[in-house]
Amino acid sequence: MITPAALADRLRLNSTSRVLEVGPGSGYFSLELARRVPEGRLQLLDLQPEMLAQAAQKFGGQLPGHVQSIAADACGPLPFDDASFDVVVLVTVLGELPCPKDGLASFYRVLRPGGMIAVHEQLPDPDIIWPARLGHLMTGAGFRPLGRQGPKWNYTALFEKPVSRGAEQSR
Repeated sequence: MITPAALADRLRLNSTSRVLEVGPGSGYFSLELARRVPEGRLQLLDLQPEMLAQAAQKFGGQLPGHVQSIAADACGPLPFDDASFDVVVLVTVLGELPCPKDGLASFYRVLRPGGMIAVHEQLPDPDIIWPARLGHLMTGAGFRPLGRQGPKWNYTALFEKPVSRGAEQSR
């Protein structure tokens, strides 16, 4: 199992990063992510409101001002504007989605051009996505690989939403 600090170290966060944590569960990583973005935003998204309530308990029962939570289906249209986030984080979540391609399309939409999506997979998760399959899913959704850390049974893979030519020319 990766520690919250080790995962956060892999994400290249800064104090103003806007982070979407998909499927935070009981909030094991959420507290550390929130600490890393004190001037930014941490958005928790989970299908189950009871899991969001458990995550809020990690913060003493009340989320700090820069942390919000919302119950929504990661496979459906996400309730966020386009390019709302700098980083999207999924820890042992993608393999549980009944529609990973729809979820990835939604994450792509809400991630800013040049933003990063981090997928952490590990055993003994029965829904683990092995690196080769993950690479195929992510590149098929339009993401560009940035690298992988850790062995194939406990790894974090990073991908980037490419900056389009139109966006580069308008800078």
